[in-house]
Amino acid sequence: MIVRPRPNWLRMLFVWRGSIIMRILPQLLVVTAISIAVVTFHGELLHWKVTLTTVPFSLVGVALAIFLGFRNSASYDRYWEARKLWGKLLVDSRGFTRQLITTGVKDPLPLARAVAGFVHATRHHLRRTDAQADMTRLLPAALCARLEGRRTPAMQILAWLAEQVAERHRLGQIDSVQAMALDHSLGGLNDAFGGCERIAFTPLPFTYSVILHRTVYLYCLMLPFGLLDAIGFMTPLMVAFVAYTFFAIEALSDEIEDPFGLEPNDLPIHALSNGIEASVLELLGETDLPPVIEPIDHVLR
Repeated sequence: MIVRPRPNWLRMLFVWRGSIIMRILPQLLVVTAISIAVVTFHGELLHWKVTLTTVPFSLVGVALAIFLGFRNSASYDRYWEARKLWGKLLVDSRGFTRQLITTGVKDPLPLARAVAGFVHATRHHLRRTDAQADMTRLLPAALCARLEGRRTPAMQILAWLAEQVAERHRLGQIDSVQAMALDHSLGGLNDAFGGCERIAFTPLPFTYSVILHRTVYLYCLMLPFGLLDAIGFMTPLMVAFVAYTFFAIEALSDEIEDPFGLEPNDLPIHALSNGIEASVLELLGETDLPPVIEPIDHVLR
């Protein structure tokens, strides 16, 4: 996630770091170079004058803008839903820890640390990274051994937490109502995990990306021939402006389609995981908290 103060209106025009321009710069330069060549050769291709007007580009441009808007909205819906699910992870993690305190569960720290371990395991599962270091740091050795070779360690942690709640209920440390409240919080964590999996492992239909990509590039490559007779030497400038708009929206939509990745505009779930861990442990009076992750070059991971 890009985190930086909003500059004033003039500096905003020249912001480089934190924008999408580095990702689209090569294709933007190619389209601009082609536009310059079209102007130089007066729209001729192999001694044949390409006669295009602005009319077809106006019609296609409207349809393309609508299609780009749909693609961007679909990607942002996934991004925002993912952020709400991580908010649910925070709420239910705090709720479970608070219930441990109010119900007077004996030695609640291992359970709270396991909740933090569940959140970190969720992050690693979504980003397909190795969770061993975080699991060893937070979980009991017996539970770490139980996670070896598992495809979804987060679910094993959740099952262990449910077993611990049931065991304390059996021993009479908590009554049935308290056990149900704790289990309800675990159910909320399970729902959030399932929602994140649904987003992470169900991409938007590939056909949408193919159709949009082809249409955007063909439109921008043919645009100089349609503008040449109308605006002359200003054609490369206008083509670069239109291409920047279309390329940037397409690239941003593609980037946030998977909001759990490591792209600059994806969700900072590493920072969120550390924040949840710190919040849970602090409720129990712990002072050895994970560090606050700071943005690097305005990008928070």
